[in-house]
Amino acid sequence: MEQFLVALAGFSSGFIVAGGVVALMVGLGIITRFIGISKTAKHIAGVEDAILLGAVMGTVLTTYDLRLPVGVWILGIFGLFMGIFVGGWIMALAEVVNVFPVYFRRMGITKGASWVVITLAVGKTLGSLAQFYMRWGKE
Repeated sequence: MEQFLVALAGFSSGFIVAGGVVALMVGLGIITRFIGISKTAKHIAGVEDAILLGAVMGTVLTTYDLRLPVGVWILGIFGLFMGIFVGGWIMALAEVVNVFPVYFRRMGITKGASWVVITLAVGKTLGSLAQFYMRWGKE
C-alpha cells in the first residue's frame, strides 16, 4: 500500500510539472512560434501528438532504468534530436522574452548579432559533444 501511495504521489507530481511546462510553452507562445517557423500548421495534430509522445517517453525513460536494445548510432541520433529540441526550446524562449535585444543593447553590440547567436549555438553543441565524449558526470 505504501508503494502504491508513493507511486500515486510521483505520478500526480509528474502531471503537475508537465502541466506547468506545457502551460509555460503555450503561454509564452513557444509552440506556436515553432509551428510558424517550421511552417507545419497543416500538421498541427501530428505536432501535438509528437509533443505528447516525447513527454511520455521522456518521463518513462527518466523514471525507470530502462535499457533499450539499440546500437550506439541510434543512441546518437536520439541524442541529436533531443539536443535539437532542447536547443530550439531555449532559443524560442529567449526570443519570446526578448533576451537577445536587451543583451545586445547593454553590451553595445550593433553589428553581427546573428554571429553571436550562431556562436552560442556552436559553443553549446561543442560543449555537449565534449561532455558525451569525455563521459563527464559518469561515476
